[in-house]
Amino acid sequence: MRVDPRGFPTTLPEFQRVFPDDPACARYLEHLRWPNGFTCPKCVKLGEPYRFAKRASVVLRCRACHANVSLTATTVMKSSRTPLSVWFWGAYLVTTQTPGQSALQFQRQLGLSRYETAFQLLHKLRAGLVRPERDAIGDQRPVEVDETLVGGRTKGKGRGNHHKTTVVGAIEVRTRRPAAEGKKQKRMIYAGRLRLRVIPDRGAKKLTKFVQENVAKGAVVRTDGWKGYDDLQMLGYTHEPLVLDGDPERTRKNRGSSSNDPHCILKPQDVVARNASRR
Repeated sequence: MRVDPRGFPTTLPEFQRVFPDDPACARYLEHLRWPNGFTCPKCVKLGEPYRFAKRASVVLRCRACHANVSLTATTVMKSSRTPLSVWFWGAYLVTTQTPGQSALQFQRQLGLSRYETAFQLLHKLRAGLVRPERDAIGDQRPVEVDETLVGGRTKGKGRGNHHKTTVVGAIEVRTRRPAAEGKKQKRMIYAGRLRLRVIPDRGAKKLTKFVQENVAKGAVVRTDGWKGYDDLQMLGYTHEPLVLDGDPERTRKNRGSSSNDPHCILKPQDVVARNASRR
């Protein structure tokens, strides 16, 4: 069977063979953390540790200073009672299913009895996929920014928005190369890298801070006509606001009716927001 040179399983049969049970997952984690053998983080002694076969959590004890070291410390699995094999299966599902999945689907596939457990595992795994030092987007392509309210409908609360969360997003606008002769041309504009954040309000302070932390300085930033984005030009961005003013003809023209229309403001991001609302 083919295995990725970095040591990661690349297929489902390979994953089942490499990680058949909890001990196999523990050995994998130990090798990743100490590729040259166990080294005590307290006394920095290198050597085989004491192992506790009957303990639910994987704890190693240094033979020199007798310090206990948890194998899952500093990971998303820290202090979790969920078996390592469930964590590994969850990580496999999260990283291999491109469209993503809900916590309910996660619960069913992993055979978890409680929805809360599935939600917590899914949240932690998603958080672990985010690189703290990830690059700012927009250094080579335009970026579209918009905000939306996410949340289900509420009954008996009267008119207006209740118990909803404001989410701001920025998405790269990428352009495909023309299709080869004889092949069908796909939609020319498609979504690139995406950044999302929950914010307390739609004020200029929160919106501009989000843009500054996620979009490269000098990038072309396309937004709607909301005044919260008015300061972007002064902050070093090329700001291209599009004000529709409720004009149906202008809306039809600029909301992607043509696959070659460069002003398809946040259509991919709107899909993300709608899917989040359903969940």
